[in-house]
Amino acid sequence: MRVVSLVPSITETLLAWGVDVVACTRFCEQPALSRVGGTKDPDIAAIVALAPDLVVLDREENRREDAEAMVAAGLRVHVTHVTGLDSLGPALAGLAEATGAGLTSGPVDVSGVDLLRRTAIVPIWRRPWMLLGADTYGAGLLASIGVATLPGPGPDRYPMVDPASFAGQVDLVVLPSEPYPFADRHMAEVAGLVPGAQVVLVDGRDLLWWGMRTPGAAQRLRAVLRAVTPPG
Repeated sequence: MRVVSLVPSITETLLAWGVDVVACTRFCEQPALSRVGGTKDPDIAAIVALAPDLVVLDREENRREDAEAMVAAGLRVHVTHVTGLDSLGPALAGLAEATGAGLTSGPVDVSGVDLLRRTAIVPIWRRPWMLLGADTYGAGLLASIGVATLPGPGPDRYPMVDPASFAGQVDLVVLPSEPYPFADRHMAEVAGLVPGAQVVLVDGRDLLWWGMRTPGAAQRLRAVLRAVTPPG
């Protein structure tokens, strides 16, 4: 089966499964594959020209109007939606079935000892500030290693809220390298907004890319965050 993947984490997973991925987005970090635009601006004409058997999208990563345009163009699409670790296993099983990978997937095991027992916020964007909220894969992954992420106000899964409003409520601020490219130069700014909390940089792929990397990502995140000694 010839597959076009418009989701970086799915591209990585499908390649690990041996699926014939004929094209992907420019964000997929797969230089050997043809690229058909980005997650939010795919080149639909180029995808149609490839005549794939399936195009894989994600409800959170891609736009509904692009999915509908592909269906209208006669393409078969498969859409994933992962909101936490509980939904990851079924999503992977559905993806494997749709792509003919011939795999099955039950609950994804990220269990281990040495839970961190930390409380954190996770900024994922700056100007304006946006945080990782509840009912998200990243929050679920952190919870599995003992890091509770405080939700923002309201039901938004990615609330726009100033980190300063959490001062005194968290002992950790986790800065992922994507989608906003947080780096060392941002640490002092964030530390000033949330005094008393430790600020740590993590690989955004490990925090936000779900799929075949999830078990290893949990271990890597645990190791990085465990190295940050709790205050007091």
